Amino acid sequence: MFVLSLSHVPAGILRRWVPRALPLGGPCARCIGHGPAPAPAPAPAPLCTPRLLGENRPRAGTPSVLSSVTPLLPSLFQQPARSLTYCSLRKGKRKSVKAVVKRFLRLHNGLWVRRKSGYKKKLWKKSAAQKKRLRELVLCTRTQCKLLDKMTTSFWKRRTWYVDDPYQKYHDRTNLRV
Repeated sequence: MFVLSLSHVPAGILRRWVPRALPLGGPCARCIGHGPAPAPAPAPAPLCTPRLLGENRPRAGTPSVLSSVTPLLPSLFQQPARSLTYCSLRKGKRKSVKAVVKRFLRLHNGLWVRRKSGYKKKLWKKSAAQKKRLRELVLCTRTQCKLLDKMTTSFWKRRTWYVDDPYQKYHDRTNLRV
């Protein structure tokens, strides 16, 4: 039988390797020498019980597909987070999302312009023609423009005048519907 002696082991190694060396249900590394191990917390009840198609219960000894997929479901249903502040702590005003301001440009006609994705990544393996295509600017779709408008304040939507603006001819749109 294997006996684990912990008296001459340094504390850093003890913290790192003892939880793996001890059998399941034994004391944890923090509890050694401090009395009995605390009782484990009861497992939380699942939100819904999966049902199999065609039968009510799986046969004994055979794990069902849904039981192996069920732990993954909460991560699949999470929506992407957009860190929009509706009410700031200092003045109580709405805040713009800084990532939108840095990555996109809003034209005065309401369209948003962005670079193609990956235009700065792994340039060493891309041809000159591909790098040129990636440097091109792309107009966002209507739903993207609406979303970006919601994520910025009116400061970024007002018209700005710059000397030698390269986007000057694109700010006013003619003969095009929104």
